[in-house]
Amino acid sequence: MDKKIIMIVEDSAYARMVYTSLKNDFNIDHIIIDNGQGFLKLLKKRIKKLGIIHVIGQVLFRIILVPYINFSAKDRIANILEVNDIKDTAIEKNKFTAVKSVNSDEGHELLIKLNPDIVVIVSHRILSKKTLELTKAKFINIHSGITPKYRGLHGGYWALINKDMENCGVTVHFVDEGIDTGNILYQDIITDSINSKDNFMTYTYLQLAKALPLLKKAIRDIQSNNIIPKVSSKHQINNKLFFHPTLWFYLYYRWFKGVK
Repeated sequence: MDKKIIMIVEDSAYARMVYTSLKNDFNIDHIIIDNGQGFLKLLKKRIKKLGIIHVIGQVLFRIILVPYINFSAKDRIANILEVNDIKDTAIEKNKFTAVKSVNSDEGHELLIKLNPDIVVIVSHRILSKKTLELTKAKFINIHSGITPKYRGLHGGYWALINKDMENCGVTVHFVDEGIDTGNILYQDIITDSINSKDNFMTYTYLQLAKALPLLKKAIRDIQSNNIIPKVSSKHQINNKLFFHPTLWFYLYYRWFKGVK
């Protein structure tokens, strides 16, 4: 018997790509779009955690280099999307509700009203324990990295930096109140797909191409009550989280180590 599926997403092309792929195989009942925390608030948190010099380096990387990296990768990204039949289509207006935060009272009321069985999380902030316990739903997520080793952001890139090819990949996992700490459902690597045209921006799309079939498999497992987490990663988790590289870090590894 099909279970009720909703999504909690940020308003992004990546989220729309996941939705477009899933709706071809499943009935997505509704989508909650979380407008996310403001940039300045996020910046303050990051400075507190990493220090102001490091965060300045990250901001410079995003302002100066990311537009160039993205532009230089546009043909490769288009090729990855075409080969894997990944499309960015608009979410129908009657399918979504935007909230300031799904962790807010407004978000909680909506989640209780929808009463889903499965919640697919895409590019979203951490869900509070209270949010996760509002319903009996199974919350699942695509993580762009192999957990528990590469938690945080851009796990594929950091695995390449570490020459850790066997852990350069993607994970579909249950969501808990931690950061990428939920039990693992499926994983796969992208090293067999990387070529000389790939860079920091394309790894995400290679990971998405590998992740979508795994995400669909996980949803079908839940629908058929055949859930068998492959790994309980709790005992392996350390405190290390990965973030955006700084401007100088990225340039050093690109120029001297060949990691784009």
